[in-house]
Amino acid sequence: MARQHARTLWYDRPKYVFMEFCVEDSTDVHVLLEDHRIVFSCKNGDGVELYNEIEFYAKVNSKDSQDKRSGRSITCFVRKWKEKVAWPRLTKEDIKPVWLSVDYDNWRDWEGDEEVELAQVAHYAELLQKVNTKKPPPAMDDLDDDSDSADATSN
Repeated sequence: MARQHARTLWYDRPKYVFMEFCVEDSTDVHVLLEDHRIVFSCKNGDGVELYNEIEFYAKVNSKDSQDKRSGRSITCFVRKWKEKVAWPRLTKEDIKPVWLSVDYDNWRDWEGDEEVELAQVAHYAELLQKVNTKKPPPAMDDLDDDSDSADATSN
């Protein structure tokens, strides 16, 4: 029986690359994570053997990475060796296998987020400055003493 590839989704974050091997009811799951590659294998609910080997775009920290299994998939949280460096692709080679896709539900263009965050912090600080600016309390001398007329209307 020939091995097949598991459908794999991935997305990039400043510190991690996330991969999801989409296999329902997986058994015999093996994840071998090295600094330059990942080897994934398992059997699906029908007993078909699935196998993926990916040479990473860049070096990862295999010691500070982990995987989590659910009933529908196996997700790998792979720590980048160089943080805050965007990966334009998951694979070392500039060839996209048919079984590998970007997870657009989780993809976010995080490059440039620091400028956005700094602008938000500056805006927030400006708002706080406006709120914290102490002004003299309003004068109360223009208020009429209507307590007698309020008593008269309630009777």
